[in-house]
Amino acid sequence: MSEQDNLQPVDGNEEKKPIAVQSEETPITETTSSTEDAAKNEDVVFEEIEASNAEDAEDEGNNERHTIPFKEYDTMSLEALVIELEKLVSTEKVQAIKEHVDGIKNEFNSKFNSLIDEKKEDFLNEGGNEIDFYYSSPVQKRFKTAYKDYKGQLHSHYKKIETNLKGNLENRLRIIEDIKGLIGVEENINTTYKHFKDLQDQWRNAGPIPRDKYNNAWNSYHHHVEMFYDFLHLNRDLRDLDFKHNLDLKLKIIERAEELAQDEDTNRSFRELQVLHKMWKEELGPVSKEHREEIWNRFKAATKIIHNKRQAYYDELDKIYEVNLEKKTLIIQKIESLTNEGAKSHNGWQAKIKEIEQLREAFFGAGKVPLKVNEATWSKFKEAVRTFNRKKNVFYKDLKKEQFDNLQKKLELIKIAEANKDSEDSETTTPLMKKIQNDWKKIGHVPRKDSDKIWKQFKAACNAYFDNLHSKKNAENEVEIAAFKAKTELLDDLKTIEFSDNKEEGLQVIKDKISEWKAIGRVPSNKRFIEGKFNKALDELFKQVKVSKNEAELIKFENKLDELSNADDSRHLDNERLFIRKKIDEVKAEINQLENNLQFFTNVKDDNPLVKEVHASIGRHKDSLKLWKTKLSKIKALY
Repeated sequence: MSEQDNLQPVDGNEEKKPIAVQSEETPITETTSSTEDAAKNEDVVFEEIEASNAEDAEDEGNNERHTIPFKEYDTMSLEALVIELEKLVSTEKVQAIKEHVDGIKNEFNSKFNSLIDEKKEDFLNEGGNEIDFYYSSPVQKRFKTAYKDYKGQLHSHYKKIETNLKGNLENRLRIIEDIKGLIGVEENINTTYKHFKDLQDQWRNAGPIPRDKYNNAWNSYHHHVEMFYDFLHLNRDLRDLDFKHNLDLKLKIIERAEELAQDEDTNRSFRELQVLHKMWKEELGPVSKEHREEIWNRFKAATKIIHNKRQAYYDELDKIYEVNLEKKTLIIQKIESLTNEGAKSHNGWQAKIKEIEQLREAFFGAGKVPLKVNEATWSKFKEAVRTFNRKKNVFYKDLKKEQFDNLQKKLELIKIAEANKDSEDSETTTPLMKKIQNDWKKIGHVPRKDSDKIWKQFKAACNAYFDNLHSKKNAENEVEIAAFKAKTELLDDLKTIEFSDNKEEGLQVIKDKISEWKAIGRVPSNKRFIEGKFNKALDELFKQVKVSKNEAELIKFENKLDELSNADDSRHLDNERLFIRKKIDEVKAEINQLENNLQFFTNVKDDNPLVKEVHASIGRHKDSLKLWKTKLSKIKALY
């Protein structure tokens, strides 16, 4: 029996672990191991060899394989997926892109189905009937065209392969029969030998055959080649010359294998070793029996060294892959945990989306995992991300529906406001207008594209009513004019107050004056400037009784809130709240700027006058911030 191929061929993409070697003289079905386990392992090894050789024999493009990188299809848009599919179908070999096409197809269908669900929901929300819904897209048509082109090319490819494989098999069987026919032929042995060498060349170039016929064809071929060499003993010169030629070439193969055994690049040495084994088996014939065992043992020894080094490499690689698997499993668990937590607001989901994106980047950067769990890990990761996205999409679909409902509610309030903006019945209409203003605040968000438009419409109707109401009151309310005169007189009286040394007594006098001021009542809207004068007068009184600035501010603010809360128009209270919020933001910004400035004083001591002034300024602003926040809390309590 001829030498056996000892290594499993690879395609240039996938790295495979080293396998055991076998004696050139030992049949595949026998074992040289002293233990039953070793025998079983060797049987498995050569079953793999036979299966791989058979598969290799059927793949006519094996020598031209190359890596086609996988992209992150789950992150690509529908259009990007179609572009990638069109590119693969037009530029790559159709037999090399199946997994890529399947991945693109799955992602496209998933994303397009989600898009259809969204379009359908929008259609129904706008009052459409479900039975009338239909949606198509140019990008879907492009995808179908590209995928149909792929399936057509694939069908043509397999039909061509089937035809070629069948023809190649017939040719190889014919070659075997021709070699059989050379044995016992009564002609010049030199002519017969030349014919034999020609048949060997034909065999080497005969092309791939069906994998299920591979082993039988090879075994039959080698059997009849050996039979011919036995027949050739009648002409020892030719046989010995052929043996010597084979020996010389096999010695060169051995020398190269021994060089590879010293190579530190185990992957490269492994790939080239496979080529050497293929040459040993498929391109070279036998050598004389006296050298057969010796050269095989040398070749086997070099092979074993490479195998052992590669096994050690893979053992270490497996440890790294296991660590990577732990990392990726933990990342998947975190994604699942975030999905289970969910969120109840837009900001909450946006924060979750950022966390998921960080976890995705960590997953892709975690490295390879063991091949046996690679597909399962990737699938589990994709499903975790998809589950998160589905839950997020449900939230935003519900939010969109809620905003649409809110829009309808606010449009109803606009109708009420516009219907009553010219009403003369102030006793009935004023409470109604205040109520719909409060209802407006409670309804919640509407779609962004409608928000400004409907607010302006609602605000215009409300303002029209209250402006008319105020104009009427200003013209008719003599009480407010009398109140203005009374407050003017009281303002003059404040200038004549003299205080004792008792702070509490002085403070009580001021509070009594404030109560007196309130009791006088409202002044006309165009006379409200008097309130500012009153506050300035109070500032002077507070200084005289030595009341702190913040305490004085709060006393004046409470007085102001009483007036705003008793006013018919709630806009004044709203404006005051907005003003306070703006002041809080301004003070915070100023504090941040001052604190940032301190960072430039890295080598300056704290007692430096400039540094001390910055610290003092920060302190003043923080006191101011505290005061503004107190005012905001008081005004919030009124809502």
